[in-house]
Amino acid sequence: MLRIKDLRVSYGREQVLNGIDLEVKAGECLAVIGESGAGKTTLCLSIMRLVEGTSHGHIFLNGLDLLSLPEQSMREIRWRQVSMVFQNANSALNPVHTVLDQVMEPIVEHRLASRAEAQRRALQLLANVGLSPDRSSAYPHQLSGGEQQRVLIAMALANNPGLIILDEPVSSLDAASRAEIVALLKQIARDHTFVVVTHDLSTAARLADNIATMYAGRIVELGPAAEVLSRPRHPYTRALLRAYPNMTTVKDLQGIKGKMSRPVAGCAFHPRCTQAIGVCAEKTPPLVSSQGRYLACHRGGIITLLAIRNLSKSFGSFKAVRSVSLDIDAGETLALVGQSGSGKTTLAKTIMGLLQPDEGGVYLEGKRVTSRAKDFYRKVQMVFQNPGESLSHRLSVLELVREPLDVQGIGTREERDQRAKRTLEEVELPASGGFLESYPHQLSGGEMQRVAIARALVLNPSLLIADEPTSFLDPGVQAKILKLLLNLQERRGLSMLFITHDLSLARKVSDRMAVMLSGEIIEQGPSNRVVSSPVHPYTGSLVQTASALHSESEAGETVDQPGAEARSGMTIG
Repeated sequence: MLRIKDLRVSYGREQVLNGIDLEVKAGECLAVIGESGAGKTTLCLSIMRLVEGTSHGHIFLNGLDLLSLPEQSMREIRWRQVSMVFQNANSALNPVHTVLDQVMEPIVEHRLASRAEAQRRALQLLANVGLSPDRSSAYPHQLSGGEQQRVLIAMALANNPGLIILDEPVSSLDAASRAEIVALLKQIARDHTFVVVTHDLSTAARLADNIATMYAGRIVELGPAAEVLSRPRHPYTRALLRAYPNMTTVKDLQGIKGKMSRPVAGCAFHPRCTQAIGVCAEKTPPLVSSQGRYLACHRGGIITLLAIRNLSKSFGSFKAVRSVSLDIDAGETLALVGQSGSGKTTLAKTIMGLLQPDEGGVYLEGKRVTSRAKDFYRKVQMVFQNPGESLSHRLSVLELVREPLDVQGIGTREERDQRAKRTLEEVELPASGGFLESYPHQLSGGEMQRVAIARALVLNPSLLIADEPTSFLDPGVQAKILKLLLNLQERRGLSMLFITHDLSLARKVSDRMAVMLSGEIIEQGPSNRVVSSPVHPYTGSLVQTASALHSESEAGETVDQPGAEARSGMTIG
């Protein structure tokens, strides 16, 4: 029904749409998602031929190129073959006309019925969208936001067009009104073709057959809605999902580093991307078909940064790690969860080359790691479980953080000092004065762990392995360290293997989760799925234990327990 080919729209010198290619079949619903400023509303207005900028390319509606039509012909098509529900209902409705008159207007203007017949149809449409007859004589300011939105939908349906465009149809509504409008749209969608522009991913999930992700005037990912939302393949789509709150989210929300800017050479997203390489800054990636999706990414979508295949490690007759296979994608956090002795730390040390595997291999960006040379440690670093043991007490803070740069021979001594200081500031530690000359035994536990993190980050690695990074810390410091790690991941685009025995921590920081028992991975998947619907009985027991501990903690805060304060040494409240 709708086919858009190489659509380009500019406002003066600013290019807003940069070669849009889309196709929507009759009866389908396409949702277009993306941040504000991506060009979504301009796309809607372009289809309606209402955009104020300069347009080039083709927009075919039932085979007719709308951009080639004179305005008079386009007027015959608007509200008859294609209609639009505008973003701001309060602004889209005329304040001096009743809602009945406004729903009648498209019918009368197109001379499709007498005024009396138009009135009867308008009343029926208002009833169909859930407005009572007594509201038909009301003016827009006398209606609630949800009622105004229903009026706009009735107007869009007035002449029974084949294609309806909806620009942020529920963005200004409360949750209850939003649910009602989405239910109404689902019912209407049975007989119409929809293009829905929204930043509300739950609306896209409920309405759309396909989803197009838009960034800086381009489509960067297009595919079936369920697959795009559950398994995004473009780094920007994944970033949008991370930033969107919903009732199944277990990980803390994360923003997207930087901001959208125009113009940008090469891929417009590359300054914010977690896996950008040289070509990303030089050439614009085309939108190409890839395994059931359309992607605009030089790297074919989100890459696997580190792959572990059939890794095994024994100590004598004891098998600590048994044929483990895991993938860690660029920019994601994988939590490795299990009780003490399950093999988590042994696996981490084997990845780092501190232990030699009996079988299996480690692959970094698709290449098998045969030795741990300097290049490997520039890309992969580890924060060990106990900073008091992993940091040399013979080196000062500055020397500890600078040492990886010294080993790699990067820059001059002064450049290495400055880089170490910048990294200390990034982990929220002093980068001047006596602190730089302090030794580990003079620091608190939280300060030592931040120094260990700075030491691991100073080489700007792609992957950080964090082995129980908060287990030695009190809850207050623990929360700060976790927040720090998430912020660093957002700013630097880090991948993380987060090792912990605490499921409640794992669910707050991870995108995916792998559960380890007796040296084996017994379950893995998206963190929300693993926590909400565990498959393996052991995972279920971990979830139950974490829930029970949380319940006991809440009870401890609300029930007066004489003597508890003295026993714990803590003050509650």
